[in-house]
Amino acid sequence: MAEEIKPELTERGAETLFAMWVIMISAFLFLRWELVYLMLPILWVFFVSLFFFRPGIKLEIQREIPHDRMLEGEIAEIKLRIKSSTRIPSLKIEEDLPEGLELVEGSREHVFSLGKDEERVITYKVRVKRGIHEFNGVRVSYRDPMGFFKLDHFIEHYTELIGMPLIEDVPTPYSTKGTKITAGPLPSPRVGEGVEFHAIRDYQPGDPLKIINWKATAKTGRIMANEYESERKVDVIFIVDASYKSQRVFDYLIRAAASLMLNALNNGTSFGLLLAEAVPLWVRVDYGKRHFFKCIDFLSTARPDKNNMIAYQVEHLIRSRFPPRAQLLYFSTLQTEESREALRTMASYGYRVVVISPDPYSGVEPKTKEEELALKLLRLKRKAHLKKMAAHGIIIDWDVKKPLKAAIAEVIRL
Repeated sequence: MAEEIKPELTERGAETLFAMWVIMISAFLFLRWELVYLMLPILWVFFVSLFFFRPGIKLEIQREIPHDRMLEGEIAEIKLRIKSSTRIPSLKIEEDLPEGLELVEGSREHVFSLGKDEERVITYKVRVKRGIHEFNGVRVSYRDPMGFFKLDHFIEHYTELIGMPLIEDVPTPYSTKGTKITAGPLPSPRVGEGVEFHAIRDYQPGDPLKIINWKATAKTGRIMANEYESERKVDVIFIVDASYKSQRVFDYLIRAAASLMLNALNNGTSFGLLLAEAVPLWVRVDYGKRHFFKCIDFLSTARPDKNNMIAYQVEHLIRSRFPPRAQLLYFSTLQTEESREALRTMASYGYRVVVISPDPYSGVEPKTKEEELALKLLRLKRKAHLKKMAAHGIIIDWDVKKPLKAAIAEVIRL
């Protein structure tokens, strides 16, 4: 992009012009024309500055980033290209660095001169954090050597960098038994031919005759059919509790959701996302890479929220949006009564729920004996809540100092 801007008169320049005007008036009033000679050197310097050091500044700004999406913690090398169509004796460039990016090498401020059609490249490195990072533009500053003209201008140039949550390889922590029948790599029951016998149930019109279980039919007096397990997939709903009480481990919560979402993508499983903030975000069930990156973008921008009403949001979506017999993955520390009520609601509607619950106290190091005692009490209280909630779903209590894969393996036999 290119934008032409003109330097303005500085306070010193305005004072100089005022002084010359006073001298001219004084010479006229007192008929002391020799005073004009006193003004000539100042006038000469002013006009030299005006004609040689007040360029019409026209800059082309271009910012280059390695990728528009990067994992949190990665180092990104940013290049800022500045090209001028006119000669500029001295120009200060200040990059508009987003707050979520940590500068690890180089500088965001540079001072240099530019010749006509000359290009300069500013390079610096930043560490990416989770979230959407918006570069809005650059601030340019110019002062002429005499101090008569100045320029302070913000040139808009928008670039977006998305810091995605870290993703690790994790196993599938849920079963697909009893779910819908669609093609896919995970095991779930179906009626008819299959790999492994699953159950006996009533024969339904349209079932093939060869699956009729004649012994069970003779015993019960009703026509019974065999049900088999074969390779199928299941709808999965990711429910992220964005409670402000999860702030200490919220990044771990998001990383767990992203990791299991990648697991679902690799398994060919269709999934949806509920991000329970003050204004809930619902992404309908779909599959594929485009859907995956759409959900990851939302996870990247998630923030803990005080006005969380997750229990109401979950019940509303169960009644209107959740597919029947879907598998629910619930990501919550279960610290609030609202979050625990949401889990009870999911179970009351017959959904199977797996809870990934990062321990908010696992990363805390007490400094005094009082803090150590308080931490033990908080952990005991948390264990009591988790024990009560275990009746409503499989709860994976995750010590965030350990890999998520290990936490899942401790609870679910793989």
